[in-house]
Amino acid sequence: MPNITLKDVAKVAGVSYATVSRALSGSSEIGEDTRKRIQKICEEMGYTPNSIARSMVMKRTNIIGLIVASIDNPFMSELTTNIEIYARQKGYNLMVCNSSYDTGLEKEVFSLLKGRQVDGIIILPASNESYDMLKPIMSDIPTVFISENMQDLPESYVAVDNRQGTGLAVEYLHSLGHSKILYFGCRHGSITHQLRLEGYQSACMRLGITPNVLYSPYQRSSLEVGYRLGKEYFSGQHEDTALICASDTLAIGAVQAGYEAGISFPEDLSIVGFDNISFSSLPPINLTTIDQPKQKMAESAVNLLLSRITDPEASHSREILPASLIVRGSCRPLSVQNPN
Repeated sequence: MPNITLKDVAKVAGVSYATVSRALSGSSEIGEDTRKRIQKICEEMGYTPNSIARSMVMKRTNIIGLIVASIDNPFMSELTTNIEIYARQKGYNLMVCNSSYDTGLEKEVFSLLKGRQVDGIIILPASNESYDMLKPIMSDIPTVFISENMQDLPESYVAVDNRQGTGLAVEYLHSLGHSKILYFGCRHGSITHQLRLEGYQSACMRLGITPNVLYSPYQRSSLEVGYRLGKEYFSGQHEDTALICASDTLAIGAVQAGYEAGISFPEDLSIVGFDNISFSSLPPINLTTIDQPKQKMAESAVNLLLSRITDPEASHSREILPASLIVRGSCRPLSVQNPN
């Protein structure tokens, strides 16, 4: 079948080409009854707007690019869903690319999105080097990062307060009587992990607790990595009464390794995660964790980007969102009063 054009729609509707064009673009010059009638005719005729031609006229594609470091990471996939939902509410579609923690691929897909003429790009960076790698090609397109890796760099970004998050975890465990608290799975070379470690160490020092850290030799945090670290940890002797894990996936992997070693949670060991991914609330996991407010992060990132799209000369903005403690069933008080 031949492509249906605006002229075909106009002929059937008995109006001019310009009237159809204004009706579909949302012009206030067209009455609501006329707009609805034209939209109904378009649906009946199977008219599909030519988005390429429209973008050439409007100088906008109404498409946002999103680059994530790992789409199979539960936190990143949930954040992606929230970004897509909110972007659509704002009249934008989302084009998602996965960098697989590869800065070379990250640069490649950034260029791909620019070639697709997206209006702006949101990035969950692959590494601490992402900014330096992308800087030569990002000056002419609005860009927002979701990461505290940016620190004082001249770009807009949204992040959760990672230091505060692990501090909340230490304070909660201390209130339950724990003083031997291990920080589990800290990854070298990650600013996010470094900030979470600093929050843990600061809270420990403030509360008179000796910090104890189990570092991860792996480049990513995942269920498998948590399981491997847990197998190694539970194969040795330890006096810890609680673990604070650098992510929920590490915590869930460690719990599996613990069960296999005959460890019960929270009877033998309390455990806290970080991220509040959807899996963490499922029984029998029921993980106490630090929440990253994914919906708020998504909305803030999209709003910052749309501000940059509307006003390319606007100054860079940074938004650090507070973390919060989600108490579930993976921790217990060390000293329970005997009712007898």
